[in-house]
Amino acid sequence: MTNWLSGLALCAESIWVTADPYKVYPILGVTGKDDVYAGAWISIFTGFCFFCVCVFGIISLVNDNRLMVLLYLVLILVVYLFECASCISSYTHRDFVASNSKLVTKQMLGFYASDTDQGRELTRMWDRFMMEQQCCGANDPLDWVNYTSVFRSRYSEAVAPWPFYCCKRDRNFIIVNEEGCRLGHIDYINTQGCFEHIKHAVQSYAWGVSWFGFAILMFTCPIVLLAIYHYTTM
Repeated sequence: MTNWLSGLALCAESIWVTADPYKVYPILGVTGKDDVYAGAWISIFTGFCFFCVCVFGIISLVNDNRLMVLLYLVLILVVYLFECASCISSYTHRDFVASNSKLVTKQMLGFYASDTDQGRELTRMWDRFMMEQQCCGANDPLDWVNYTSVFRSRYSEAVAPWPFYCCKRDRNFIIVNEEGCRLGHIDYINTQGCFEHIKHAVQSYAWGVSWFGFAILMFTCPIVLLAIYHYTTM
């Protein structure tokens, strides 16, 4: 019964990751390194399979059918291996974005304000981050000044040294002082970068899939061993 519930819990945890509550998938999608999400999709499959296979295992034990127990062991082993792959995939790829601020900065500069599908998607994502998290750029506002970017090619530094989503806002999300923000006054511009938020989001997903999945595997292991022992004594 507990193994059955563990499968449902794993499935629910993985659905949470694929729902992307932090809305950072565009960053991983553009890089092509979205293995954290791939691991989550595998975990949804394995979680549901754990549930189904465990129900079958209960039926086979109740019927005391040796062939059914053997089939249960084969199926649970296959699901076990798939979940191992999910945990490894999520764990090994968690640092590709989470520990690489230069990659995130380069991607932001190359896509923000770009008139492409990926550019528009990433622009909306960065606008939302800078608005909701009260941050600016990947590291700080100077990202927009010190490096060449699509944004700079469209807006001169005199007009907009950085996106106005970097400006501090009041409770109604109205810019407090646009001119002060344009000049970079510390009271009117958000000086913290958004990378820490992105890092936290990616690591939350990766640790959720990998370590929760690993815990389920460790919990399942003795149950499978007991099933094997029962099979040998039938």
